[in-house]
Amino acid sequence: MANKGPAYGMSRDVQSKIEKKYDDELEDRLVEWIVAQCGAAVGRPERGRLGFQVWLKNGIVLSRLVNSLYPDGSKPVKIPDTPPTMVFKQMEQIAQFLKAAEDYGVVKTDIFQTVDLFEGPDMAAVQRTLMALGSLAVTKNDGHYHGDPNWFMKKAQEHKREFTESQLKEGKNIIGLQMGTNKGASQAGMSYGRPRQIIS
Repeated sequence: MANKGPAYGMSRDVQSKIEKKYDDELEDRLVEWIVAQCGAAVGRPERGRLGFQVWLKNGIVLSRLVNSLYPDGSKPVKIPDTPPTMVFKQMEQIAQFLKAAEDYGVVKTDIFQTVDLFEGPDMAAVQRTLMALGSLAVTKNDGHYHGDPNWFMKKAQEHKREFTESQLKEGKNIIGLQMGTNKGASQAGMSYGRPRQIIS
């Protein structure tokens, strides 16, 4: 990774707007969920954006989190015995988490880029991914979610309806309101001013 110097002008403005999206209250909720989901062995980060980043940076906590959402025997991410210290190994661990999160059902637009966490320019994106993962876990309600279900919003679920053949035939006889109606307004009794006068 290239070292970056201080940002000036428009770059600084853009970076400061991105940093303002980071939510400290959301950080607390996510930390509580991760600890409830993975157990106290994952520890706790120092408060603040930097502490949260350092806690997740090597990818081990994230990998344990996503693995905890699966039943025993089908864990999607392999976790090394010792936390990786080499940069590319840490980034690889984060990438494995992102792939597992996508396989779990998190949509691509909610998934952060590895560099967002590793270098920390957009920790709000990391929060968005974890929120989406938590929402999916609560929605699936398969017994693998631990913690308060009120921490996350449930996603909308499909509500499939079955119609009988006779109900479908009845529906063909009804004119939907989007198509207009043949009742009500007409031009009967309307006059458009005086008729043209022909004087001879």
